[in-house]
Amino acid sequence: MPQARGGGPAAAVKGGRRGQLEHTGLRPGWTTGACATAATTAAYTALLTGEFPDPVTITLPKGQTPSFALAVEELTGDYAMAGVVKDAGDDPDVTHGALVRATVRALPAGSGVVFRAGPGVGTVTRPGLPLPVGEPAVNPVPRRMMRDHVAEVAARYGGGGDVEITVSVDDGEEIARSTWNPRLGIIGGLSVLGTTGIVVPYSCSAWIDSIRRGVDVARAAGREHVAGCTGSTSEKTVVAEYRLPEDALLDMGDFAGAVLKYVRRHPVPRLTVCGGFAKLSKLAAGHLDLHSARSQVDKGFLAALARRGGADEALAAEVAAANTGLAALQSCLARGVPLGDLVAAAARDEALAVLRGAPVAVDVICIDRAGAIVGRSAVGGPGGASR
Repeated sequence: MPQARGGGPAAAVKGGRRGQLEHTGLRPGWTTGACATAATTAAYTALLTGEFPDPVTITLPKGQTPSFALAVEELTGDYAMAGVVKDAGDDPDVTHGALVRATVRALPAGSGVVFRAGPGVGTVTRPGLPLPVGEPAVNPVPRRMMRDHVAEVAARYGGGGDVEITVSVDDGEEIARSTWNPRLGIIGGLSVLGTTGIVVPYSCSAWIDSIRRGVDVARAAGREHVAGCTGSTSEKTVVAEYRLPEDALLDMGDFAGAVLKYVRRHPVPRLTVCGGFAKLSKLAAGHLDLHSARSQVDKGFLAALARRGGADEALAAEVAAANTGLAALQSCLARGVPLGDLVAAAARDEALAVLRGAPVAVDVICIDRAGAIVGRSAVGGPGGASR
């Protein structure tokens, strides 16, 4: 029986993403999106009732209900403002300690929820991001969270739910200089991010150790198919595709190399690698650490793949000059060039090279930010025919 790295039977250790997170021993934190949602909820409640809830409780996408203390609050006849200090837990997040504010104003009936970028929150100026040019850099999931909580507060206190939400981050423009936002064309500050509301704490050694434990648990449970996922969205995709149980899911994060090297020494019959198109394009180009601080999307490599898929020189040049990997993918999709499939196949071949003939069949699935599959490879290696 495979042993867990602590020495006891692997089957006695909790597997899957949740088990891996617990095993790191690191304290999780909250995303800027969760903080903005808490601030919005408190501000809109005060606008309707005259009182700020403190602490304010919100519901995250996976059902958790954290409470946030308010750091600042202001109420006038026209608007309410509340602010929450971001706690990133044990993650070395540049936004840890930042004050995230939401100012809420009532709008005429039928206006819906309108988002504005306040001081310290950026504006999108280039295509290729999940938001149109000109929009405040408040990502889709945080927007949905804020809309949902505005609707809940409106239903509870008799409001119309038509509001303008201005999100700001104190010193956000300065903090953003330490991020990739300026290079991506997000000007004026930070992005409001998060898909789960929770910041997963980052530690190379703890994370890699948790990956190894996840493989141990899956093998001890007799799993013949495991999946290395870059995050919660890719995890949902592979569960929908393959109906894998929780203990067959490896929270790979950015550490593709850690998964492949450990599986090489401790094989399972089938490995699926699933993640965002841009991240997996890095694996396809030979990078085993997918973190943005240590590897970048190689647009020249994507242009070469596009040519292989039938792109003419004009399209290849457009791909090479694209603002983001997503923009490159969209350009190719519009011209019928299967760049997603080409990246997935190249990533699979790179994975097989790292496995060095270990008895593991591999396939790769590339997704977009919403979890839709935008590319996939055939199964390659033992038991599968590479294409």
